[in-house]
Amino acid sequence: MIRRILKSNKNWLTLELPDDLVGKMIEVIALSVENAAVEDPTSKEIRITTFKDKVRNFTFNSGGYKFDRDEANDYQ
Repeated sequence: MIRRILKSNKNWLTLELPDDLVGKMIEVIALSVENAAVEDPTSKEIRITTFKDKVRNFTFNSGGYKFDRDEANDYQ
């Protein structure tokens, strides 16, 4: 179980779930709270650096791939 108290500047949030919740049914409830300790928002640079660290080892090899426009448009 996780519990986060966040202050959003936009109408959407992205939450990172612990590994033990992946693949399980979860319930997300959003409530307005008063006088709660709010986590310090991380700067954009820190979020970008964290994201880059997580995806650094992912690669994509497109060698041998040829785009076929006719095949892509054949969706009937």
